[in-house]
Amino acid sequence: MSSIVLIIASVLVLTIGYRLYGSFMAAKVLALDENRAVPAKKFEDGRDYVPTNKWVVLGNHFAAIAGAGPLIGPVLAAQFGYLPGTLWILIGGVLAGAVHDMVILFASVRHDGKSIAEIARDCLGDRMGFISSIAVLFILIITMAGLGLPVVNSLFNSPWGTFSVGFTIPAAMVVGLYLKYVRPGKLGEATIIGMALIIFGLYYGPHLQGTALGNLLTFNVKQMSLILAIYGFLAAVVPVWLILVPRGYLSTYMKVGVMVALAFGTIILNPKIQMPAFTPFIAGHGPIVNGSVFPFLFITIACGALSGFHCLISTGTTPKLIANERDILPIGFGGMLIESFVAMMALIAATCLPTADYFAINSAPAVFAHMGMVPKELPMLAQLVGEKLAGRTGGSVSLAVGMTYVFSKLPGMKTLAAYWYHFCIMFEALFILSTIDSGTRTGRYMFQDLLGRVYKPFAKKDSWFNIIFFSFLMSACWGYLLFTGNISTIWALFGVANQMLAAITFAIGTTILIKLRKEQYVALTIIPMIFISAVTFVASIENIVLTYIPTKQYLLVVLSVILIIMLIAILFESIKAWVGHFKSGKKIEYYSDAA
Repeated sequence: MSSIVLIIASVLVLTIGYRLYGSFMAAKVLALDENRAVPAKKFEDGRDYVPTNKWVVLGNHFAAIAGAGPLIGPVLAAQFGYLPGTLWILIGGVLAGAVHDMVILFASVRHDGKSIAEIARDCLGDRMGFISSIAVLFILIITMAGLGLPVVNSLFNSPWGTFSVGFTIPAAMVVGLYLKYVRPGKLGEATIIGMALIIFGLYYGPHLQGTALGNLLTFNVKQMSLILAIYGFLAAVVPVWLILVPRGYLSTYMKVGVMVALAFGTIILNPKIQMPAFTPFIAGHGPIVNGSVFPFLFITIACGALSGFHCLISTGTTPKLIANERDILPIGFGGMLIESFVAMMALIAATCLPTADYFAINSAPAVFAHMGMVPKELPMLAQLVGEKLAGRTGGSVSLAVGMTYVFSKLPGMKTLAAYWYHFCIMFEALFILSTIDSGTRTGRYMFQDLLGRVYKPFAKKDSWFNIIFFSFLMSACWGYLLFTGNISTIWALFGVANQMLAAITFAIGTTILIKLRKEQYVALTIIPMIFISAVTFVASIENIVLTYIPTKQYLLVVLSVILIIMLIAILFESIKAWVGHFKSGKKIEYYSDAA
């Protein structure tokens, strides 16, 4: 299979999906209204609710949703062959992921920027609002700690990476201050300044090795974990226009730029996809993903096609920034499809590697020794990048090697292989870091919504005590798990919990459509809801029976059962609410077409 064919097919499917299906969702299903008042303008406070240019919001939104998933998930799913992942990323991205993100973003905008738990409370009652709040907070805290792990693992003892990634923070502050006070509205000028600063950070980073500043920026795992939690806290406290939005916006240029460069490099070289379309591991017993292609392909790829985590951003920071309801189409639907393109490029980079090299990197050495494979170019690649590559499981190293494999074959680039490899590792850390700041801020909103119902003063949005307290509470929760390493004991639960959240989001989205009296379109959310619910149920049962109980991980058994019960309860209550609305024949006033 030619890599060019996959790239062209991906661009065509995603572009046509946006133009046809996305426009249909915007015009017919949701009937986006550019004249309707949006939360950013109704509650503008200069801190959380800030009307923002749609391209800046798209950049920040994409940076927040595109964490480890679109990079790591497709790489790990390549175990099944290149074709299953390709089909799910492209079809699932358009018909499931983009619909998921767009509908729940619309719902939050219509609910004055409220979180998914508060939307569930409005739609399904106080009991389900409380259950949703607990479930979503639980998943978010675990996810934030889990997302922090690859950042810490990429940056500890790496002054180059720490400086280059860290330098994006002051660069973002310069852009934020420039747009706020120096030249308001001059986005082009601010973008040039910001990108120049980021390029400087990337250029200067390698020169820190062995210097006094380099030694000062060399942190161990514990120190880096603490620094990351502190950053999450600060990003959640300061106004969104100062760090979070401009840093996410600038990071998107780098993220998309690298993937576009990878696409052009792949087109120029046209490396052959060396992974077969299907491998024997589609039936299970694989060395990387412990399960069959159904259900674990859909669990593993996650953000590249569909991710429940996206609902936290779509009902967190993003709806408070949108200046026009029609911007929901490019931000919600378009942002997801950009992520699907990134996932496809990650899959292509991994599958361009010789098959034996791919499995040698991603499998434990003892497991690979029994696979009867002999690495082809891995020894040469290891020598070029100056790192031991075999047995570096987890996906991040194989992605960096795959990207280096492509870039180093370009004319004059072979001598820069070590630079490309370390750049790609740092690039992955930067990708994930954008999710840390937005996720922490979203957690702050959710903690405040939940505890504000118990103690009324906590509900005050403009209280600096509340802002600082809930930011600290959220960053302390996930920071503690990251610092102590306890997150490793429930890592296996991440994928299932994430996709259960997607099923919950589809259920709430269906409720929104029914309340809008758009019954003829509910199949657009119900079908993916049924599919991803089946995936998570089967994956949970297989995890419990085949992995957790045999290895005596009873805590994971309990947590899995709790998640299954919560999902069943939410689906039951949703169906009951749908039947009630159908019987009432009423269109509730909140969703009226009047602005």
